[in-house]
Amino acid sequence: MKLSQFNFDLSAELIASHPVHNRDESRMMILHKDTGETEHKIFKDIINHMNEKDVVIFNNTLVFPARLFGNKEKTGAEIEVFLLRELNKEQRLWDVLVDPARKIRIGNKLYFGENEALVAEVIDNTTSRGRTLRFLCDGTYEDFKATLYRLGQMPIPKWIRKQADPIDTERYQSVFAKVEGSIAAPDGALHFSRELLKRMEIKGVKTTEITLHMGMGHFRAVDVEDLSKHKMDSEPMVISSASTRVINKAKRADHSVFATGIDVLRAVETSVTTKRELSTFEGWTNKFIFPPYDFCIPHALITNFHLPQSTMLMFTAAFGGYEMVMDAYQTAIKEKYRFGAYGDAMLII
Repeated sequence: MKLSQFNFDLSAELIASHPVHNRDESRMMILHKDTGETEHKIFKDIINHMNEKDVVIFNNTLVFPARLFGNKEKTGAEIEVFLLRELNKEQRLWDVLVDPARKIRIGNKLYFGENEALVAEVIDNTTSRGRTLRFLCDGTYEDFKATLYRLGQMPIPKWIRKQADPIDTERYQSVFAKVEGSIAAPDGALHFSRELLKRMEIKGVKTTEITLHMGMGHFRAVDVEDLSKHKMDSEPMVISSASTRVINKAKRADHSVFATGIDVLRAVETSVTTKRELSTFEGWTNKFIFPPYDFCIPHALITNFHLPQSTMLMFTAAFGGYEMVMDAYQTAIKEKYRFGAYGDAMLII
């Protein structure tokens, strides 16, 4: 497959800047893999496509407020720091992106918040991800983390909206988020409300969780035409033995397994046995999936509508079939579905 095969015209007005009022009331397109036919529903109708003892897999990652705004020492120049991941808890070392990057040198100090509530020093300027900062704090780690969270903003992608909004604290997070580590929300999961989860429980639909902390890998532009040459960034993930048992039991009994989001799809296909079953896993994944691909674990995929030439679109097309997914996207544009993390949903069954 070629990068150019995943290009299409998308009007900026179709990119959702805010979520719908109720999580489970976004629109949902259903794509039937066997026929290519599409249906148009509301997301909470998804329960009608789930049966007793089916399993829905969620990613329980929690998005942290990764975007900081500060000033450079001496010049006072405004600096944006995007926290990618913590490298060393004791030394307060973080992997970050800095904008504008060209103005930052090793040894520079950056100040954040009123009265310089948080100070960081640039200690590495040459990492592939950008920069390494050491936050200079004398207090406890808990105090440092509280200050970081107080000053940080939720990392809404700038193609969705230039500035964070108070609503993002709640809505750019799934209702079952609990394990801190992501800089992006698992967008397929954002549609599930507590009410819908309760209805699923009453119906006998089982749920289980994995953890995959989403980094920049899903959002980095693909810069090679030949997709086999694209390298995904690695992301940490955990699949527990409890989740493995639930999912494999459902598969053996011919119950449907739903992957909620591209992140879950990537995680479960990372750790597959020779018998095409899921195995426990704790480590990193750099798995990149594009058409054609023979999936082992999920029968259905819950996702959003993704941007042109994005890796998330490529994962979706691998699951639903390239031609059927691209045709469905043209239908979505015609019907004015909303794209992006705060957009509408797509169920591929």
